[in-house]
Amino acid sequence: MHTLGYTSVPALLKYLRHAEQLGLDQAAALAAAGLTRADLDDNGRRLPSEAHEKLLAHLLQTSGDPLFGLHSGHFVQPGSWSVLGYITMNCATLGEAMSRIVPYEKLVGDMGVSRLEPADDHLRLIWTCRHQPAEIRRHMVENVLTSWLLYARWIADMNHSPREVWFEHAQPAGTTLSEYETVFGCPVRFEQSVNALLVPLEYLSVPLRQADANLLRTLEEHALTLIAGLDEGEPLPLRVKNALRLLLKDGLPRKERVAEKFEMTVRTLQRHLQQAGTSYQEILDQLRQELAEHYLTRSELPVQDIAHYLGFTESRSFHRSFKSWTGMTPGEYREANRKPVAL
Repeated sequence: MHTLGYTSVPALLKYLRHAEQLGLDQAAALAAAGLTRADLDDNGRRLPSEAHEKLLAHLLQTSGDPLFGLHSGHFVQPGSWSVLGYITMNCATLGEAMSRIVPYEKLVGDMGVSRLEPADDHLRLIWTCRHQPAEIRRHMVENVLTSWLLYARWIADMNHSPREVWFEHAQPAGTTLSEYETVFGCPVRFEQSVNALLVPLEYLSVPLRQADANLLRTLEEHALTLIAGLDEGEPLPLRVKNALRLLLKDGLPRKERVAEKFEMTVRTLQRHLQQAGTSYQEILDQLRQELAEHYLTRSELPVQDIAHYLGFTESRSFHRSFKSWTGMTPGEYREANRKPVAL
């Protein structure tokens, strides 16, 4: 089992494009990581994150570029974040695009975890790297924050900058503050509590140039299907939830069908879930509530369509269940939570 998880092929290509620009021997870099060119031919492939570390370590050593991660961020493309890149591109506003990072970032890989943290007059888009070697971690962090900013500028067709950029690490030796501030266009502060872009709240309503609500829904459904397939080694309740997420597209699945996916009888499945402190119905209700809130606040779908998508035979049953979950009707929830950005 890979303790670091996996990295999608597109996430590695930014580093290799910068290496190519520098004239580095890519074959040698791939060999150092235990990879071949054929390993990169399928953008849907996920590679062990240990290979990611080895590749980056080799490139850092041979490039002589103390800002290799930062400079590699300039090679970001929509496909650099797999399906997530195309999802964000088709959101209506920059704020909506930012809100999609957390739920779908696992499609890009297991390199780190993002979160959105509201402050007084700005939003902190935070990324915590899972890799431990200090130099590898530093370059990954700088790459991610640079990529986020440059991609946001492209999809929003603007040249805005964050209020500030924060890094947990100290300023690297052999670099100048101006090199960082030229890229980000704002003050850059080191040795901070988190790695983050501080985004002014007024930026959240900036419209995106290629917004397509119908395509966005299709892409998100595809993303949910992909996420459901990334649960190897996860606890059984999460695997059941992901299986239900996938099967709900064809109507409410029978318990027997879900149990068959795990090569169990219904009784055995229920016993294992009970031992894990939950039940089939509780998992189904949690998933339905999660999806209902998602579509009520992030789509224009009529309530009856959402009810049908969640496997309810009639809207009245959906209204009754949703009110028991949230204390509000679907319409009341949509009205109370419809904002320029859904955090």
